[in-house]
Amino acid sequence: MEVDVPRLWAGTDAGKAEHHCTVIDANARVLLSRRVANNEPELLELIGDVLGLGRDVTWAVDLNSGGAGLLIALLVSHGQTVLYIPGRTVHHASGAYRGDGKTDSKDAFIIADQARMRHDLQPLAAEDEIAMDLRILTGRRFDLTADRTRAINRLRSQMLTYFPALERAFEYKTSKGALVLLTGFQTPAALRRAGKSRLATWLKNRKVRNSAAIAATALEAAESQYTAVPGEKMAAAMVVRLAKEVMALDEEIADTDRLIEGRFREHRHAEAVLSMPGIGTLLGAEFIALTGGDMDVFGSPDRLAGVAGLAPVPRDSGKVSGNLRRPHRYNRRLLRLFYLSAQVAARCCPVSKTFYDRKRSEGKNHKQAVLALARRRLNVLWALIRDHRTFEVAPPQHTVTATP
Repeated sequence: MEVDVPRLWAGTDAGKAEHHCTVIDANARVLLSRRVANNEPELLELIGDVLGLGRDVTWAVDLNSGGAGLLIALLVSHGQTVLYIPGRTVHHASGAYRGDGKTDSKDAFIIADQARMRHDLQPLAAEDEIAMDLRILTGRRFDLTADRTRAINRLRSQMLTYFPALERAFEYKTSKGALVLLTGFQTPAALRRAGKSRLATWLKNRKVRNSAAIAATALEAAESQYTAVPGEKMAAAMVVRLAKEVMALDEEIADTDRLIEGRFREHRHAEAVLSMPGIGTLLGAEFIALTGGDMDVFGSPDRLAGVAGLAPVPRDSGKVSGNLRRPHRYNRRLLRLFYLSAQVAARCCPVSKTFYDRKRSEGKNHKQAVLALARRRLNVLWALIRDHRTFEVAPPQHTVTATP
């Protein structure tokens, strides 16, 4: 005689130090509500207690990484079904539940109840090791580039207070030579004392390209200012520190890029992704990191396009139909990836350029044409990964065998 196993839903409001788990049945009746520390022994005890209530359990969490990483790993290793419910979804759904207050137990109940009612939630699977490594590395690179931008902005702001002519003379985001210059000479008087010839030699000894041109530009800025602004010495000292900080960040970014390229080329889809015009190792690694490298999770290219913000959503009302708009919720980094690669492909790939020109001739502006191209290229990339082949300008020839 078969025993009727109750179906249960376990919602977890994840946190850094603690989680709150609420288990409900098919009638939304609470069977368990507990706060648990974010440690392996306590989490394993929770999993055992929940499975003791019923073996058919669907778990749901409001985080897919970070503080929920250990819990998700334990659940996946125990063969449990885990759904991801974004925090924004929980926030909007909370208005339909009794009570205006926000508590961990209420959020956990909402997460469990939404998992019980909805059928469009994204399941979480075991992470691809290479994809996880690339997610960490690309996230680190994103932080480093943001730190570099902030350091350059502070550098320029500091220079503007006492030496505006030199601040305008160079593009410090791209000129390594200008940063090297600032590590030795920061004030108009110091540049004039050095002179053009000595300054060019000093830069050349530090392997700066176009040292003579950089020296001439710096001297020209120094000749335009003979007044020492109050606080010049301290500001110059800060400029030295900031210039060295930017150079150190450049080195760390270069090291991170080498790690990203080496790890990305080990992935099974690397060859197919790199064959797409406009996608190099950095954008390819970011694609694997953001998608997990498993296209089966999305089910179809249309679903992936929706996540990337490349699929319009309807805004119909009454008799008005066919009214489409850009989505508000999508992965910004994934959209950036496809948009940048499409821009490059529109210049260097004949097929992409033809498609882009056709869209422009239809009256679309540059941004609309690039987005349309990005959407088309997403379909192509999906097919390449599905069929385990690389991009070719000419479509593959299908051999037709005549039947006798």
